Amino acid sequence: MPSLYSQIALNKRHSLLLVLLVLALVIGAVALYSYAVRGDFVLPIAAAVLAIPSSLIGYYGGDKIALASNRAHAVSESQTPELHTIVENLAITAGVPKPNLYLINSPALNAFATGRDPAHASIAVTTGLIERLDRSELEGVLAHELSHVRNYDIRFATLVAVFVGFIVILSDLFTRSMFWSGGRRRGASREDSQTGAIFAIIGVILLIVSPVVAKLIQLAISRQREFLADSSGVLLTRYPDGLASALEKISAGPALNTAGHATAHLFIANPFKARSFANLFATHPPVEERIRRLRNL
Repeated sequence: MPSLYSQIALNKRHSLLLVLLVLALVIGAVALYSYAVRGDFVLPIAAAVLAIPSSLIGYYGGDKIALASNRAHAVSESQTPELHTIVENLAITAGVPKPNLYLINSPALNAFATGRDPAHASIAVTTGLIERLDRSELEGVLAHELSHVRNYDIRFATLVAVFVGFIVILSDLFTRSMFWSGGRRRGASREDSQTGAIFAIIGVILLIVSPVVAKLIQLAISRQREFLADSSGVLLTRYPDGLASALEKISAGPALNTAGHATAHLFIANPFKARSFANLFATHPPVEERIRRLRNL
């Protein structure tokens, strides 16, 4: 059985390959449509041009966007001394810089980490989490989030969020362009028009499937990385019952009203509490399964 550290390295390689796969799928679909309907490759070039600034904004500013969208505000050591002490001790143990700490004013019990690398990381926790958890439980949650930082999960989560959003933009661009062009190349023969129609249909199918594929990839990797962060966190605290007990309290707590679908995958547990068909597409594995694994460590 591979070690935890070899699993982390393997996940990093797989993450890069999956992101490239999604990007290639979308650009290929746009190129296919552009050639079939317009007779040129203007759209994929435009898509590539749009991808550069959007990726840079997501890479360098994604953490600030995530913190602002969840109404998180920075807290000093004098405001939350215990929180800062726990994180500083865990960061020393993990061998990473101490991340910036933020607080979300909410009775919900939740937390998330964000940032592009360990040197530019932040951890946000809710006031409900601090009030309801004891020290060992709080250590378990913070160790989990710090593991996301050390494992570079936060960088991957930011990149995937950017690419999924980029795919949605491309799909919208494709729909508008199809409407403007009337779905047929100008000056094309009947045979070319029929061929173009076939390619256009394939392009439509691919662009419909691409967001679904991207979302499924995001879900699969997010769930896998939650299990990995649980195990990595236990390596820091040496006390699996702390995180297991914290997850029990978190799952029984109220929903987080500041959370949105764009940042839900960042949290330690699903911030949406409603049990419905939508839970099939949740970014987190079942809490019961995570607790069971922690109890068996």
